[in-house]
Amino acid sequence: MIAGVFSARTWVPVGVLAALAYCAHRRRVARAEPRGPDGRQPVDRSQLELKMVQVVFRHGARSPLKPLPQKQQAEWNLQLLEVPPHTQFDYTITNLAGGPKPHSPFDSQYRETKLKGGMFAGQLTNVGMQQMFALGERLRKNYVEDIPFLSPTFNPLEVFVRSTNIYRNLESTRCLLAGLFQCQKEGPIIIHTDEASSEVLYPNYQNCWNLQERTRGRRKAASLQPGISEDLQKVKEGMGITSNDGVDFFSLLDNVAAEQEKTGSRKLCGS
Repeated sequence: MIAGVFSARTWVPVGVLAALAYCAHRRRVARAEPRGPDGRQPVDRSQLELKMVQVVFRHGARSPLKPLPQKQQAEWNLQLLEVPPHTQFDYTITNLAGGPKPHSPFDSQYRETKLKGGMFAGQLTNVGMQQMFALGERLRKNYVEDIPFLSPTFNPLEVFVRSTNIYRNLESTRCLLAGLFQCQKEGPIIIHTDEASSEVLYPNYQNCWNLQERTRGRRKAASLQPGISEDLQKVKEGMGITSNDGVDFFSLLDNVAAEQEKTGSRKLCGS
């Protein structure tokens, strides 16, 4: 090439001019290419390559976090905890550094609240397990069958699994992986989790002073909005709730949603 014989001083401006000329040429070509209705150029998907997938999901259906103070309590019997055989998938839990599983203060708190029928508060039900398995099957169709991105069996070199250290979330992860890989694996399944004090996957009021300050008193302030307290009182009277101990619209919604999902009366995810 002729450019090869230029001195360094001459080479720089020649290189710049060549780059500018190339950019101008590419702009002319781009203007001439057909565009879609939105003015954008169509993408040639055959030239794209999927490099990474991040899936963020919540847990499946669970028991309520706190029962309502009613004379007639909802029944949460232990049969709701039976694990569907097709969702069983062995796993190990470690901290982020690969060490022992951290203590879970949330699970300790949930075990202090025993519901009528024997279940504890906040436990994943077999309906929730089915929901997570169905979500895993949907991901399998997307990233194993339609796009051959993942191996059809679990490979620890391909997948990094992270969860908050709460039992219903760990079990939800198990069920999703069972659906995604149809309970087939080539190595151990390690679910990485963190200490409750430093967890970042949920709003951590223990670890973030700014979050504490921004949300301080907001729940109480919301209940004092015009009409809210009156409406809440009407709903509680209609449900036969006379206690004012921690009963607000959040706890009412939590119990109603848990009841709706308890027997799978609502459509399962992915079905």
